[in-house]
Amino acid sequence: MSDSQTGSGEQPIYEQVYELLQHYNREGRELRPETDLNAELNIDSVAAMDLIMEIEDKYDIDIPINLVADLRTVQDLVTTVRKQQGAA
Repeated sequence: MSDSQTGSGEQPIYEQVYELLQHYNREGRELRPETDLNAELNIDSVAAMDLIMEIEDKYDIDIPINLVADLRTVQDLVTTVRKQQGAA
């Protein structure tokens, strides 16, 4: 992953989000910013809520439920974490 893909300030967030996603990555797929959470990792709505709770706990943030439906990729997760950190 290059800095142009992640931005230098996002790298630690990517690494931590990737670490959290390993629990859901049963097929051992390579995780990339464009990895689709549902199609490639088979994260359904229940698993998505579990993942969101893990992310909220790890970063001490709140992710509004209305944003969850828009989280389709790893990049979406990272972007949401950064936005919510800024809103805190």
